[in-house]
Amino acid sequence: MTDPLAALAKEAGIVPSYTDQTGRRRRTGRATMRALLAAMGLPTQTDADAAGHLQALRDEQAARVVPEWIVVTPDRTPKPGLPDDAEWHLTFEDGSTAEGQGDAALPKVPLGLHRLHSGGQDCTLIAAPPRLPDPERDWGLMLPLHALRPPETGGLADYDDLRVAGEGLAAHGAGFLGLNPIHAGFLADPTNFSPYTPSHRRRLSVFHVSVEDTPAPSGPLVDYATEIPARRAALRRAFDAFRAAGGATDFDAFRSAEGGALERFALHQALSDLHGAYWTDWPEALRDAESAETRAAARDLADEVTFHAWAQWRAHEGLQQANEAMRAAGMSHGLYLDLAVGTHPAGAETWEDRDSFGYGVSLGAPPDAFSADGQSWGLAPFNPRALVAKGFAPLAETLRTQLQLSGALRIDHILGFDRAFWVPEGDAPGAYVQMPRAAMLAVVRLEAARAGAFIVGEDLGNIPPGLRGALDASGILGCRLQLFERENDTTFTRPEDFDRTAIASFSTHDLPTWAGWRKGCEIEARRDLGHISEDFARGELARRQDEVAGFDAMTEAHRPPDTPPDSPDAMHHALAATRSALALVQIECVLGIEVQPNLPGTVDEYPNWRQRLPLAPHDLKTDPRLARAAAIMRAHDR
Repeated sequence: MTDPLAALAKEAGIVPSYTDQTGRRRRTGRATMRALLAAMGLPTQTDADAAGHLQALRDEQAARVVPEWIVVTPDRTPKPGLPDDAEWHLTFEDGSTAEGQGDAALPKVPLGLHRLHSGGQDCTLIAAPPRLPDPERDWGLMLPLHALRPPETGGLADYDDLRVAGEGLAAHGAGFLGLNPIHAGFLADPTNFSPYTPSHRRRLSVFHVSVEDTPAPSGPLVDYATEIPARRAALRRAFDAFRAAGGATDFDAFRSAEGGALERFALHQALSDLHGAYWTDWPEALRDAESAETRAAARDLADEVTFHAWAQWRAHEGLQQANEAMRAAGMSHGLYLDLAVGTHPAGAETWEDRDSFGYGVSLGAPPDAFSADGQSWGLAPFNPRALVAKGFAPLAETLRTQLQLSGALRIDHILGFDRAFWVPEGDAPGAYVQMPRAAMLAVVRLEAARAGAFIVGEDLGNIPPGLRGALDASGILGCRLQLFERENDTTFTRPEDFDRTAIASFSTHDLPTWAGWRKGCEIEARRDLGHISEDFARGELARRQDEVAGFDAMTEAHRPPDTPPDSPDAMHHALAATRSALALVQIECVLGIEVQPNLPGTVDEYPNWRQRLPLAPHDLKTDPRLARAAAIMRAHDR
């Protein structure tokens, strides 16, 4: 007899079993199935509930005249398989329409997202190029924006600092400057400052808007509890002066163009000022973005709504000006931005667009050798059923926000475009949810083609079969880390054997720096925090020395004889020599910094996202260490 719960879970895309990174086969339990189905809007307290939902889904599919979505090449005629006598209505992305009957009468569709309606059903036509062009051989620098003011300056770095740093980097011949996510954060909660736990990914961080401030020298760490309120107060003073001077038509035009989406976000921010950062803690009526009480609040808080809309305009202008200045200074791509994998479940994005997300679950990762129970990241995932129903607009708009201000975009944990690991609240273990990969990658190609940008997908971890092939077929670059590219513990991949369609770097913000790795700093940090035992740490430190010797042996063929193997230059020679199209230099590695920017699995016990760099933005142009790294890149035809 068919199990209705298991059948419904499979129909909804919940993967029945998977193999984790330790090689163990794990099956999805019934409690997990129920939790994940509820998060998708398919609550199943009983088997009768499951049978009812299953029959409804099957009936809906059987009755469909058109598929839910198809991918088509721009300026080609879509072929959704309509019967000859089926009437259809097509709404193009620009709002124009066409009508007809049968497949043969359908017109060609331009680049964009279009909606075909027939038989009472909708089909999203994703008109995207089959493949993005490969970027030319180039290099760039990864630079944490929060770290850009040294201790002797203090304060929060701003978009003017970013512009100055970018112009200095352009003078070295770099093609792009990479940043961690610059999504909107939590002004009302200065303790929540991780760039990978955003409030809204379609809005920008105002923490770094340039204002007149008087920073004071500080210690080596950013004190967000002091700096964010200070920046907010400076923003308010600047806004009051802006209004007293009569405003600006550019702001009015921006606000008009952004429309209702900006107004809803600005209202959320104004309500956060009154009721706290997280809408789940607000009065119940205000948790609904469309309630009568919320509409009344929009009228009552009109001045504060305008302030937050103005702050978004200033952030947009600051990033746009920085990007344009870098391009004008000679950078081929300008800013290389980063899209966080998910959003805070109680932030502005979920308040404004609740239907697009799964609730009662978090994105995470399956168990591995270092995390026996897996990981839960505290991030709300896109609900694939809602994403399809909305014609992929939430994804397209999220990508577009980043790409209109940059020449390149990294998609964090792109593994979730194939299957996303959902972890239920409570004790049930997590499981994978299948995502509409072909459609989502087509939307990426569509938005990248509009912007003329290249895309990098962070394809590290428990990689689904076929994903890397699909990324390569789309022209989406993968990530290849010198730390991970090896045949065994001590035999590292030769630079000439790296994947061509990739961006290569030594590590990432979640992994050790060059100097830190050689000393085993992250092993010592986890030992000191009690995450691993003294004996285990001792063994790992001994193994690290063997790894370091293996890496040095690999670099020997690429570094000049007078270059010490433990210098950043030795690693940069091997990095520059890789076959990969792009090379990403990390500022911490250039400067010999041992402490990595973020230690996964920690919050307050490690200085995540708080460390300042020892140089100022204008120093990048003249710093000899960066000049050497740039010369090495040029020597290898980058």
